Amino acid sequence: MIYLDNSATTYPKPPQVIAAVNTALRDYGFNPGRGGYRRSVLASRAVYDARKVLKEFFNAASEEAVIFTSGCTHSLNAVLKGILHQGDHVVISSFEHNAVLRPVQRLSDDGIITYSVADVTPEDDEQTIDSFRRAINGSTRLIVCTHASNVFGYRLPTERICALAHQYGILFCLDAAQTAGLFEIDMGHDGYDFVCCAGHKYLYGPMGIGVLLLGTDLPLASLIEGGTGSESENARMPSFYPDRLEAGTMNLCGVLGLSAGIRFVSRHGTEQIRRRESRLIQRLYHRMKELNNVTVYTNDALIESQAPVLAFSVNGKDSESVASYLSGHADIAVRGGLHCAPLAHRSMNTIDTGVVRASPSFFTTERDIAALLNSLRKMS
Repeated sequence: MIYLDNSATTYPKPPQVIAAVNTALRDYGFNPGRGGYRRSVLASRAVYDARKVLKEFFNAASEEAVIFTSGCTHSLNAVLKGILHQGDHVVISSFEHNAVLRPVQRLSDDGIITYSVADVTPEDDEQTIDSFRRAINGSTRLIVCTHASNVFGYRLPTERICALAHQYGILFCLDAAQTAGLFEIDMGHDGYDFVCCAGHKYLYGPMGIGVLLLGTDLPLASLIEGGTGSESENARMPSFYPDRLEAGTMNLCGVLGLSAGIRFVSRHGTEQIRRRESRLIQRLYHRMKELNNVTVYTNDALIESQAPVLAFSVNGKDSESVASYLSGHADIAVRGGLHCAPLAHRSMNTIDTGVVRASPSFFTTERDIAALLNSLRKMS
């Protein structure tokens, strides 16, 4: 199979990640923080070492500022439902994933918050910034913004949007599901209050693990409550991090697999990995432009700066049929449809048809790209 759906989850995983998951099952199959016996202590130490790897990779303030979650969606929900109060207002971008839109809509339906959608102009950062500024009002407490669109790859000026938020005394949350591991994220330099990451995408960890990075001392209300192995006599969750947000048994396989994935990315270099993938996407883009029946949803001005994702459609065919054809006739895995991002599709006028998305990884080759192009030529 030629796998070009890495924006959904990277595949294959590096051998080091597979080995780390196996080690977790074989040697660390004990509940960390829940026992004083030697093996449980070793498991706890392995979790702490993983926090240290993440702290250093993202330049977080401390190991305690690294919260393990079940995924980026969990992390985003933890921020939205942990920091917002009755009467608060939220601003999100017009390219947000449903992992942001749906919890915000739920909070709005429940009468807790109101929210506004700031229009993104991919080729004009100044206009995008102005749109966010106009969306702010006196009740705005939080801005949530994707680092890059999971469908179209457009990278938003999040550092500037974060600075705008802080200018008005507003918190900023970055959805880095599509960019952690591809673009440098420096908690100390960028000033983000919250960063939400998917462990199983470009950090090359297994599914079922995510990260919430804290850049503020403001307390988040716990999303779920339960055992932490600390302050067990207290009927309320501990007040300190990370325990406050980590109720229940730790996903040790996910944690150790993610740690190995980040070491893999660090060894090869974030910038080098992105450049490698971007070269493949740029080649795909320029060749696709030569096909008469293919529409590509980017342009020469954007392709070099966007995340290594390419959205396209075959004229006269719905996107899911194209994806099905590529799978059935050439064993090529791409994703067609709306990609859980209706806001982005409304912004790009593709809500009725969807698009096909191709996204490489570190393991994608030029031969894989050539195979996709050859199959599209046959369709044409």
